[in-house]
Amino acid sequence: MKGKITLSAKKLKREKKLRRYLEIALLILLILLVLIYFIIGIIYNNGNFSITLDKNLYYQKGLILYDDPDYKVYRSELYALAPDTFDNISYKWLPDDLDESKGGSHNGENYLAYTFFIENQGKDTSDYWTEVVIDDVIKNVDEAVRIRVYRDGKEVTYAKESSNGGAEPNTVAFQEDDLVVREHIKHFRPGDISRYTIVLWIDGSDPECTDNILGGEFKVHMDFKSEFVED
Repeated sequence: MKGKITLSAKKLKREKKLRRYLEIALLILLILLVLIYFIIGIIYNNGNFSITLDKNLYYQKGLILYDDPDYKVYRSELYALAPDTFDNISYKWLPDDLDESKGGSHNGENYLAYTFFIENQGKDTSDYWTEVVIDDVIKNVDEAVRIRVYRDGKEVTYAKESSNGGAEPNTVAFQEDDLVVREHIKHFRPGDISRYTIVLWIDGSDPECTDNILGGEFKVHMDFKSEFVED
């Protein structure tokens, strides 16, 4: 009888230890899931589009970025808020006055629109590089995305190459899979101000705009750099 009691006690002890290990493992898994959730939230809740300024453009050349003409202060990064909904639309549905906003976010139904400025507050004529870079794509949603860039009233709409390798209608093809466009802006004189408006939408007329991209994510940013360095 004593042997049975001893064996039962050891069995209960093992079961108790096993339950404790299991509880610890579940707690660690829960913590990891929470961390992943917050990391993804930080990445995607900062907006679908951000604009960054190379600190050398400010400290060495006196260039600044701002989205409010009444509040011109140095900021290294601007964020364009995502619209409440992001269903596919036609470019024909976009308003004609997208580049007439005072500044900041002015999203519409199913499209992102953001206006900001770069100004030369320095004493010398400068130049700078701009890049629109794709950071992350989920479920190939970039196949149907359109990015329109206005600079001083002139607009260009960019899209990923079509399945046959050519540019989509009324667009300029992305320069690379993860690079929308790169430009060198020259002779930016003291006192010059350039106005930018970024518009981003999913184009329903694109052949790649199918149910396969439902639930996809697309994150992109624009850099203002003091120089271009080949990777």
